[in-house]
Amino acid sequence: MALIKFDRMKELMDIPRTAETLLNNPEKEIKFSLNLKMNNEEIICFDAFVVYHNVVLGPAKGGIRFSPYVSFGEVRTFAEIMTYKNALMGLPFGGGKSGIKFDPYKMNDFTRIAIIKEYVHMIKEELNSGAYIPAPDLGSSPQDMSIIYGETHRPETVTGKPVIIGGLPGRLQATGRGVSHAAKLGIENILKKDIKKTDVIVQGFGNVGRWTAYFLHQMGARITGLYDIGGIIYNKKGLDIEKLFKYAPTSKDSIKGFPESESISAEQFFSLETDVLIPAAVENVITRDTASAIKAKLIVEGANDPTTAEGEEILLKNGIHVLPDFFANSGGVVASYFEWRNAKSGNQTCEKEVFELIDKKIDTVFWQGMEARKRLKASLRESFFSISLGTLIEAMKARLWI
Repeated sequence: MALIKFDRMKELMDIPRTAETLLNNPEKEIKFSLNLKMNNEEIICFDAFVVYHNVVLGPAKGGIRFSPYVSFGEVRTFAEIMTYKNALMGLPFGGGKSGIKFDPYKMNDFTRIAIIKEYVHMIKEELNSGAYIPAPDLGSSPQDMSIIYGETHRPETVTGKPVIIGGLPGRLQATGRGVSHAAKLGIENILKKDIKKTDVIVQGFGNVGRWTAYFLHQMGARITGLYDIGGIIYNKKGLDIEKLFKYAPTSKDSIKGFPESESISAEQFFSLETDVLIPAAVENVITRDTASAIKAKLIVEGANDPTTAEGEEILLKNGIHVLPDFFANSGGVVASYFEWRNAKSGNQTCEKEVFELIDKKIDTVFWQGMEARKRLKASLRESFFSISLGTLIEAMKARLWI
């Protein structure tokens, strides 16, 4: 449940009917087929989607998903999330997203490269004009972005590239950095706890989950439980994340069987006694069925759209705070902005500076959200959403859209 219903938001703020109409309708949707001739007897075809939700603030910005389950509806939802995320973080981007329906983990490198090149060919005008700027997302990687760059020959057409060819130092860790910093702010200012006396569990140990766990571990938090596609591990005294990085060095490696842990079930994981739960994998994991078992005091949404409407209703009823995805996981797009800006200007930024820029953005917006929460007497999601809406409405007025 990434978004708030307009009927509820209109109880909290003035929303022009014209703005509501524009935000309820994606601006542009493209569906096409990627067709590859394998030999005289075989052609393989993959559905592909690109959605611009709203571009009043700038070009459509959002990652490209590779998944056998990706759909037009999913891409629409995530493009909409990107609209509000970019507006919330004060970035000159609109909301966009794209996806290709295939399993990247069951594809050989030659075919994978051919798929990406055909994708670029099909939307080359969108990329070359700067109207849409992709980045890595579920199933895609910096190396895939390098293929896009290789086809367009313009570094600003894509972000999340390898550092050696114009990518941003720290971009790989950026989303996890932002999630961990948002969690730290929530722990200290909502839970009123010392992070060094805080237990955290993380659902997901891909790129977002592993770096979130890493940075929180560095801050002194106890990471007691981790859940990935291969298994779930638990240690009530805290897992050694640095040793775990050596045990599972990439996001493709499973944490299952890590020596200094015990294996537990999914039901046990969600019902663990903990201060913070960070869903950092896929959407719709905190549902009506799982929410009632959760004993965490704070949810920090590292993944996009991990909580359903019914799930959040139960969480709030049980007094559990939720820092929403379009705030908590914004570190990736913040870093993408700096990579895009550097590509256009020729500037360079070091990793330390990237992390400082992400922390500063997260800090600023966190306190804006807390002030809005106090003023509106609303949930955290509604409070952050009000900031995004206010920015978008003012931009629409400035551009005479409404």
